[in-house]
Amino acid sequence: MNIVVLDGYALNPGDLSWAALETLGNVTVYDRTPAALVGERTQNADIVLTNKALVSADTILQSPSLRYIGVMATGYNVVDVKAAHGRGITVCNVPAYSTASVAQLTFALLLELVQGVGVHATSVRQGEWAQNPDFSYWKQPLTELQGKTFAIIGFGQIGQAVARIAMAFGMQVIVSHKHPERDKMEGVTFTDQTACFRYGDVVSLHCPLNEQNREFVNAALLATMKPSAFLINTSRGPLINESDLANALNAGQLAGAGLDVLSTEPPPVNHPLFSARNCLITPHIAWATVEARKRLMAKTVSNVKAFLEGRPENVVKG
Repeated sequence: MNIVVLDGYALNPGDLSWAALETLGNVTVYDRTPAALVGERTQNADIVLTNKALVSADTILQSPSLRYIGVMATGYNVVDVKAAHGRGITVCNVPAYSTASVAQLTFALLLELVQGVGVHATSVRQGEWAQNPDFSYWKQPLTELQGKTFAIIGFGQIGQAVARIAMAFGMQVIVSHKHPERDKMEGVTFTDQTACFRYGDVVSLHCPLNEQNREFVNAALLATMKPSAFLINTSRGPLINESDLANALNAGQLAGAGLDVLSTEPPPVNHPLFSARNCLITPHIAWATVEARKRLMAKTVSNVKAFLEGRPENVVKG
């Protein structure tokens, strides 16, 4: 059984082990696979595991031994699922492994925006406190979260985890969601997307990306936000029209943004948000805590094992 990992470095840069996977077959792990080499590296594989390397219809058609494609992530848009199913290939993903970690980074971004811990710690290390005539100073307005309105777009497992944290801060939580009856939660008010952007002191995106909501956060929607509000995105970069967001930030239409994802990753060096006013950007790290990656590794292996035993788990239906 030939198992090929196309881009294993992100999941395991050296602090985890592939040993459990190696008990299931002959494993070849590539740190990264350029698009031009995907076909060559999958040609003799029975099982292919990918994180962000694209497994296209052409690759699938040119890999005669391929029986299983495992996505080492929750989102599976990197695989042409229709082409895979057309050849009888099973596609599996790993849902919910990073829920707690993504919710944690959502608030790490927000807390830096409202409290400026990093900004002030840097200021102290640079000597500004030692040279200050007063016992206290601040480099930016400091905002208390209690009593503010936290608006969530999308209310899956991550959105629900974020809501619980927001309520622990004493915030009022409003949500735009397709299934309010199914996912109702005490303390949460369901409303529409327009109201979330209009009334939210914080608007946090936790919805999947599809063709209907691509760049739905655009100039018109951003113009409805409070000038004191913050936008957080730990979901998918293409949900936001990034030029429109840069313009809105620079015009003071909202107070700031915290982003862990961009539409192109890695982004170009001249990305408009790099110079935008009060915009925090982290390099897609919400999923990458040690704990979350351990869960991802374990479930990736478990998915392969279940498939080999004829009882596949987490099968992608789409």
